[in-house]
Amino acid sequence: MKFLSKKEFTEQIFDYENKTEWEYNGELPVIIDFYADWCGPCKMLSPIMDELANDYEGKVNIFKVDTEEEQELAGAFGIRSIPSVLFIPKNSERPQMSVGAMRKDDYKKAIKDIFGVNDPATNN
Repeated sequence: MKFLSKKEFTEQIFDYENKTEWEYNGELPVIIDFYADWCGPCKMLSPIMDELANDYEGKVNIFKVDTEEEQELAGAFGIRSIPSVLFIPKNSERPQMSVGAMRKDDYKKAIKDIFGVNDPATNN
C-alpha cells in the first residue's frame, strides 16, 4: 500500500486543480483510505486495507492519504469524517465515497459491486 501526497494524487489519480470534469488517470480501479494517525477507527481499518492491498494486488490499487498532512487534498473531496474511503472505478464513472470503517467482507463486496472485480481467493 502506498501513501499519496497531493502531488502524487494529481499526477496518478486526478488533476483537480486544472480540470473541472472528472477524469481518472490510472489503469486499475483505486481505493483511497483518508485517515489520521490519531483516529481509532482508522487504526482498526489499517490492517484491513493492508490485507486488501495484498489480496487484490495487480487488480485494484489501494492508497492512503493522511488528512493531517494533506489537508488541501482532503478538503477537495469534502472529507469531514474519517475514515472515509474513496472508490474510483477505472472508467470515467465518478468516484463513490464510503464514510466510516466497514468489515473486510463489506469492502470485498464493494470491490465486486463497484469495480466488477471478484475476490481472488474465491473468484466470487
